[in-house]
Amino acid sequence: MTTARFSHPLRSLLRPILPGCLLALALLCGGAPAHAQSVVVLVNGEPITSFDIEQRTKLNSLTSGGKSSSRDEIINELIDEKVKIKEAKKFGVDPSGSDIDSSYGTMAAGMRVNSDQLTKILEAKGIRPETLKQRIRADMVWSSLVRGRFKESLQIGEKDVATQAQESGEKTEMEAFEYRMQPIILIVPRGAPQSDYEARKKEADSMRERVQSCDEATSYFRAMRNTAVREIVVKTSADLPQALRDLLDKTPVGHLTPPELTKQGVEMVALCGRKATTVDTPKKREIRDKMFRAKYDAKSKAYLQEVRKAAMIEYRH
Repeated sequence: MTTARFSHPLRSLLRPILPGCLLALALLCGGAPAHAQSVVVLVNGEPITSFDIEQRTKLNSLTSGGKSSSRDEIINELIDEKVKIKEAKKFGVDPSGSDIDSSYGTMAAGMRVNSDQLTKILEAKGIRPETLKQRIRADMVWSSLVRGRFKESLQIGEKDVATQAQESGEKTEMEAFEYRMQPIILIVPRGAPQSDYEARKKEADSMRERVQSCDEATSYFRAMRNTAVREIVVKTSADLPQALRDLLDKTPVGHLTPPELTKQGVEMVALCGRKATTVDTPKKREIRDKMFRAKYDAKSKAYLQEVRKAAMIEYRH
């Protein structure tokens, strides 16, 4: 009997790209949280307390594999976050609590746990989840603000990338294929018995024998019950994992890939087109990313220094 599998190549087409960053949480020895608080710094009237400093010290130690930061480094980090968040609000960049929770959940998923499990991991080390969420908020708003305000100056010219790639003796393009695909899902409600998956898979197999074009796929599947026909997706070889590329290369144009059982139901892709093209080599993309990061880091650092100079920072202790 076929059993449901919840991880396969088609997920890369249907899964949203989640912006984001991952934490490598080492399982260190926990400690009891401190409760005494005193104001150490006021940043534009907002306090940074001794408890905030202790919490961030624990978090940084946890996420850096035990590497410790000095008290001054922690204080400066917290000051930077305060001014980043305030500056972002001036330009309307102010994520909601649900936005932060979503990023928190994405971070947890990257660690192969859920949000509640991540919270328990933190609390076991004496760290409030709000401490991590505050850092997430600052990172989110600052990245969005810098990229938005300085979009033009952060652009990387293709000529500059090509020149640098050629100077290093690297190829800048390689042969590839461009695929036009239409994802299709025969929906099975979550928690449904295995027999429902099998029944929908039989429907999918039957349709694979009949469909000879994407137009037919659209017409047939939209007439079926509990079936979603997604918009056509265009991807190149460089955008897809090897397993999905192999699957698409074996599928004739106009036909459907074999059905896969997933959390949503039974999924397939109608291959609407496949043509030869050229794409950037991985090395060229690496060079472009490195050039952008250098520009972004320089702009971010200069902007942060400007914002800090304008801030009212009062040290109490």
